[in-house]
Amino acid sequence: MPNAADHYTVIGNPIAHSRSPWLHAKFAAQTQQAMRYDRSLLEIGNFASGLAQLRANGLQGCNVTVPFKIDAFALAQWHSPAASLAQACNTLWWDAGVLKADNTDGVGLVRDITHNAGFKLQGKRILVIGAGGAGAGILGPLIDAGCAHILLTNRTPIKATEVANRHATLALACGCELSACGLDDLNGLGQQAFDVVINASAASLGGQHIHLSDALLAPHSLAIDLMYGQSSRVFLDWAAERCSQTRDGLGMLVEQAAQSFAIWRGSLPHTDNVLRELRAIVDAPTP
Repeated sequence: MPNAADHYTVIGNPIAHSRSPWLHAKFAAQTQQAMRYDRSLLEIGNFASGLAQLRANGLQGCNVTVPFKIDAFALAQWHSPAASLAQACNTLWWDAGVLKADNTDGVGLVRDITHNAGFKLQGKRILVIGAGGAGAGILGPLIDAGCAHILLTNRTPIKATEVANRHATLALACGCELSACGLDDLNGLGQQAFDVVINASAASLGGQHIHLSDALLAPHSLAIDLMYGQSSRVFLDWAAERCSQTRDGLGMLVEQAAQSFAIWRGSLPHTDNVLRELRAIVDAPTP
């Protein structure tokens, strides 16, 4: 069993809202492991120096969230295939002094969609909004899940194209039609409704509305925002008027955390009861 002093954290800015410490405490108790996990707020632009200080104080590994996923990838000395494709990571750890990186976001999302929501991705048409660290992180596992077509869109079209091009070989091997466009061009493409529309953009962080055509959603569609709680409401409230299935990012949060835990501790925790408990906490009325 790892040493009881092993220390883990989640790094971001902002970070006070993170549920990750609660999640990893549940996983540790479930698998009977001793560890501590907290939050670390780092100033933007100071990721490398901040991580070095945490490591000097005994940090064994960490999760990485907005806006540091790309910084974390650049700093790591070894990358998993998922992290290499995304060029962003949410999981770091040291192994024999080597800083290693993985990206469990996409695996977590696919697990949430297929297991928790019971929605089959095989043969489906997917729209992913946002080509930053979050959007890039989920693209590979969505391709692996057997989606027939994925359209990646971003406010800056060249960024969407760059991310799509990195995934072109995987898409070809999996028989997935992968394309990219600018967000301003999306509504003029004459697209039929997508089976799944995923908001992976940063718009939800600021409560910003994304101007999308109603035609992108149909009653059968599933709309997902990778944020959770109030941060996801602007997009999901819009989607709920156009389709019958909406889902925030809470399930993805739990599932990606379980995958990170398994990387660090060698044991994959069960997530069903943990997700139900966390959902009750997040959805509880504010006093």
